[in-house]
Amino acid sequence: MNHVYLGLGSNLGDKVYNLTRGVALISEQLGAVEVSSIYETTPLGFSIQPGFFNAACRLRTRANPFEVMDAIRKIEYAVGRHRTFVNAPRTLDVDILVFGSLVIDTPPLAVPHPRLAERSFALVPLAEFGPRLVHPGLGVSIAELLSRLPDEPRRIVMTLRAWNQSLMEGGSMLGMVSSIA
Repeated sequence: MNHVYLGLGSNLGDKVYNLTRGVALISEQLGAVEVSSIYETTPLGFSIQPGFFNAACRLRTRANPFEVMDAIRKIEYAVGRHRTFVNAPRTLDVDILVFGSLVIDTPPLAVPHPRLAERSFALVPLAEFGPRLVHPGLGVSIAELLSRLPDEPRRIVMTLRAWNQSLMEGGSMLGMVSSIA
């Protein structure tokens, strides 16, 4: 069984719904997931756009990295994502952050995510799964990577307990999603 860590983001529409729907589809198509809290963050790159809600999830799956990548692209589309330009606003963005201990750099897939070490919006929720989780390519813990970055403003939008409760009340997620606390 593969342990995969995904980063999720949304800055269009009902952001909590988009993240929740994405997690539900990930669980249905790829396997049981655990979720982090949801954080509000400022956009990178193309900054004239709404702020993001970001989260992470840990997935246990039998799928290989390319199957996971294919599935999450279809899930993004199902939740309304249309790729227009780099860093464009989006209903749902899902990235493979870490896939077990694998290091892959074969277009179109790079794992761990090539900019993970630079992105607090991905590292903060990822650290909820355990600060000792190690970046496979760098051999450094997520906590250490996070400590190297400047503090950035962020706000917890929904704690993992509240989000987990929301997911459970959705019906289809019952028994498939667990909190990490």
